Amino acid sequence: MTLTMANVVLDCHNAAAQAEFYAQLLDLPVDPEASEYFATVGRSAGVAPLLMFIQVPDKTPGKNAMHLDFHSAQWRDYVERAISLGGRHIADFDAYGQQWVTLADPEGNLFDIGKR
Repeated sequence: MTLTMANVVLDCHNAAAQAEFYAQLLDLPVDPEASEYFATVGRSAGVAPLLMFIQVPDKTPGKNAMHLDFHSAQWRDYVERAISLGGRHIADFDAYGQQWVTLADPEGNLFDIGKR
């Protein structure tokens, strides 16, 4: 069983604009299909972890704008492991062609574990 760092995700108001900023800063291309709702930097260049930008309706107080994003073929096992270690289940998602679970660590910082 292996758990690897998959993405660094930034919640934002305009995903394409944020992706462009970081792409320019890192001298990497914004990946094809970028929009104001969802964009990535690094996939087409083979960079890992991937930078991912997702539009959110509001950045509410207390929610971290950046979070760790892990993936594994045994992702559900890791979700259960995280909960057994003191993590808290927040929500399940199936969007952008991916499935993942958002959890909170013992201090409340959000992170995701998704299907590889």
